[in-house]
Amino acid sequence: VQLQACGGGLVQAGGSLRLSCAASGRTVGFYSMGWFRQAPGKEREFVAAVSTSGDETAYADSVKGRSTISRDNAKNTVFLQMNSLKPEDTARYYCATAPVSYVVAYESSYNYWGQGTELTVSS
Repeated sequence: VQLQACGGGLVQAGGSLRLSCAASGRTVGFYSMGWFRQAPGKEREFVAAVSTSGDETAYADSVKGRSTISRDNAKNTVFLQMNSLKPEDTARYYCATAPVSYVVAYESSYNYWGQGTELTVSS
């Protein structure tokens, strides 16, 4: 599975952005998918995850209530809508797949990773 994330950029605090992750090489309908992020000088952390059906989602406390993860299995794509962006959301965002049907928040559960897309939120 190859994953290509896009949609990052420079956004002012309080703004919104939608990240996309397109998969190729294999249908991702059989995989749970997630978003992680890594800020400069920090470890990569979980952001959000969605089950294979899209019915189950999970979020990190830091983005809960202002982010929505969704997926379109027909287009082999997963999305992360982020609202009310804060400077602390600045990071490189990675999408990944996990070979399970349910949501997972542990990085070690994910087996395929994209290259990431950079998001910078200015204050």
